[in-house]
Amino acid sequence: QVQLVESGGGLVQAGGSLRLSCAASGRTFSLSGMGWFRQAPGKEREFVAAISQSGTITSYADSVKGRFTISRDNGKNTVYLEMNSLKPEDTAVYYCAQGPPGRTGLPAGGDFGSWGQGTQVTVSS
Repeated sequence: QVQLVESGGGLVQAGGSLRLSCAASGRTFSLSGMGWFRQAPGKEREFVAAISQSGTITSYADSVKGRFTISRDNGKNTVYLEMNSLKPEDTAVYYCAQGPPGRTGLPAGGDFGSWGQGTQVTVSS
């Protein structure tokens, strides 16, 4: 059973930066694509970024492209989300998710089977 634990959320002023981390248990981390999603109050959960097993392929939502960077350290079983130039509309609970092990490339949205509990990011104006 994979367990994902996010950390690094908090309160930041607009224009500021945060770095989220997601630590994974188990032996499948390095075999799996990973993703970050977010859910704002009253809104549906939305895709933020994804990264392939090796870290060579990444994808971003248009709303965060150029401001956020996803990366991973397979030796530490951890995926990161570096968030810069934060905006109030980035306020949400951020979740990391793990795709199925053994697949190359990026997981499709519906393929993420394991989820963390989320970490709150609040951006004040």
